[in-house]
Amino acid sequence: MSILEGILIVIIGFLVGLLLLGIFLHKKQLSAAFVRAQGESKKILDEARREADRLVKATLHEAKEESRNRRREFEEESKKRKGEMNKLEKKVKLREQTIEKKLEGIEAREGLAQKLEQQLLKDEKKQLRLLAECELAIERNQQALQKIANMSIAEARAELMLTLQDDARKEAKEQIRQIEEQTRKDATKKATEIISLAVQRMAGEFVNDSTIAVVTLPSEEMKGRIIGREGRNIRAIEQATGVDLIIDDTPEAVIVSCFNPIRREIAKVTLDRLIADGRIHPARIEETVKRVETEFVGIVREYGEQASFDLGITDLHPEVLSLLGKLRFRSSGLQSILQHAIETAHICGMMAGELGINVKRAKRAGLLHDIGKAVDQEIEGHHADISADLCRKYGEHSEVVEAVRMHHAEDLLHASALAVVLGAANQLSANRPGARKEILEGYIKRLKGMEELVLKFPGIESAYVLQAGREVRALVSPEGVEDEEISNLADEIAHTIRKELTFPGQVRITVLRESKYVEFAT
Repeated sequence: MSILEGILIVIIGFLVGLLLLGIFLHKKQLSAAFVRAQGESKKILDEARREADRLVKATLHEAKEESRNRRREFEEESKKRKGEMNKLEKKVKLREQTIEKKLEGIEAREGLAQKLEQQLLKDEKKQLRLLAECELAIERNQQALQKIANMSIAEARAELMLTLQDDARKEAKEQIRQIEEQTRKDATKKATEIISLAVQRMAGEFVNDSTIAVVTLPSEEMKGRIIGREGRNIRAIEQATGVDLIIDDTPEAVIVSCFNPIRREIAKVTLDRLIADGRIHPARIEETVKRVETEFVGIVREYGEQASFDLGITDLHPEVLSLLGKLRFRSSGLQSILQHAIETAHICGMMAGELGINVKRAKRAGLLHDIGKAVDQEIEGHHADISADLCRKYGEHSEVVEAVRMHHAEDLLHASALAVVLGAANQLSANRPGARKEILEGYIKRLKGMEELVLKFPGIESAYVLQAGREVRALVSPEGVEDEEISNLADEIAHTIRKELTFPGQVRITVLRESKYVEFAT
């Protein structure tokens, strides 16, 4: 055997020994791991048993608790249902008692009805018997009347009907006359109270819109500067504004004369600014006039805003405010139309408050009732219709539109209360002292025309116009007119005066009929 083989054998033996040693050690490790695994599995089993016992106990506790809760809820629901059942039972008992009472009442009524029916049958038989007796008596009376009056039944009936108709007509006329008189007295008294209260509370100022305006000068030297060299400044002012300047001996004043109030106001504002600036020459005059004309739109708007603010009306359309401002430069009689509109609005508000009508709406109607006069030179039609169309255009209430349209209407019988109030307020403002001016000749002519118109009616002997045309008294002939015809005659006179004459306010018609008999005993 060689050395190499011996070494190989030793190496193989050594490797086998190592393998056996490794197997032994591995087996020993496996035994130890098995013992550890058995211990761990035993611990896990013990913990699982304990956890299972705990879960079982917790589940039993929850089940018991849920069972107690459900039992409690069931008991409460049972009590509630029992309470509801008791209430229903009480209601049913009450209804049964009510039904029993009603049945008793019905039975009692049925008994009473049967008694009444029996009584009615008896009365009916009695009435039939009496009716037969009456017919027999009427027939006998008719035969007797025919013998006495020598008239047939038809002729007697016709005569009776004519007599009854005449009596009924006379009685109806008398009652109508009494009712009209009483109604007129009551209405006059109430209207007088309302109007007097409104007039007492309204103390409007008298406005005098003349055709001239006075511009105050700081000194007499300013007159020469306004005239300019060879009058060029004054000619430039008159040409640019369309007014006439009057410079006379009046100290420290220049008079602006023009029939157009807007041009007159533009000229006045222009002069005030030129005087304040001190530079007065034709170029400066033209420049100032153009600037004032441009700014005049805002000035007009300010007048409208001030009027609406004074009345507490803050939601008017901007175009309406501009139209109101233009009324400041339109006049009616001796007052501006804007002042007349403000005055009418105040009176409307006072009268509406007394009558229980919407005060704000009444004030709006009073302020806007003449707004059409701002554009009536541009639009065809009556200013009341133009005003109503403008109010509708700018979103005013339909009641305000209708009242504005009817504020000059003659027949207000079917008009709204606001229209009647507006018409009365318009008359009060327009006809108050200082608002109108009438020439004496025209006044006398109007009174004579009223007298002549009344005298044309048949049966009237004389007529007198009293109280500056506010009352007409007509004396009728007793032979020509009966008492029953007096009221109709008065209505005809009033209708004719309304139709043919123009007069301020209201005219009272009084028709008098009197019979006098004079005898002498000798």
